[in-house]
Amino acid sequence: MSQKANPRRLADNEAKATIRMLRVSPQKLNLLAQLIRGKKVSAALADLEFSRKRISTEVRKALESAIANAENNHDLDVDDLVVAQAWVGKDMVMKRFSPRARGRAGRIEKPFSNITIVVREVADEAAA
Repeated sequence: MSQKANPRRLADNEAKATIRMLRVSPQKLNLLAQLIRGKKVSAALADLEFSRKRISTEVRKALESAIANAENNHDLDVDDLVVAQAWVGKDMVMKRFSPRARGRAGRIEKPFSNITIVVREVADEAAA
């Protein structure tokens, strides 16, 4: 009388990867998510490789993890993968205080965020 396994939430031609607790604001991380959304995986990796944003190495790791999940867990062809979705979520915010003039304190917020990348295998229309 065991419990039934959770059904897979993604389609059979999709794989995803999530990275949590990235020390960057969601607004800044969303700039990189917009950069790779809808592109072929090879082009997205190249864009992240040469991006000047500090967090681009972590986003690149997330994309490589999604590619590895697609290849090893779901037997998808790496050459036909595109970044179907890339979304950013808020995580915790560290609150710190900095001394200000006349004995006051200024609040400093250090936000964290998550990124989830979904890659999808698409059939090549030009070959058909």
